[in-house]
Amino acid sequence: MSIDTETTEPRYRVVVNDEEQHSLWPLRTDPPAGWVPTGFVGTREECSAHIDRVWPDIRPLSLRRRLAGDAA
Repeated sequence: MSIDTETTEPRYRVVVNDEEQHSLWPLRTDPPAGWVPTGFVGTREECSAHIDRVWPDIRPLSLRRRLAGDAA
């Protein structure tokens, strides 16, 4: 009998915080306070690739705003 690796491989969700920083978190546990799911779920590799696509500037939002001269 073979084991289907797709069903046994851990699943993750992509989460984001108020600073627009992204991370991946195990699907079986709730993300920590301050982090909310983005809706993307997949393997560790799929989630990492997704984060690379959607978060090209990894600086926190507050730093990006400060460098851009925004007071918000």
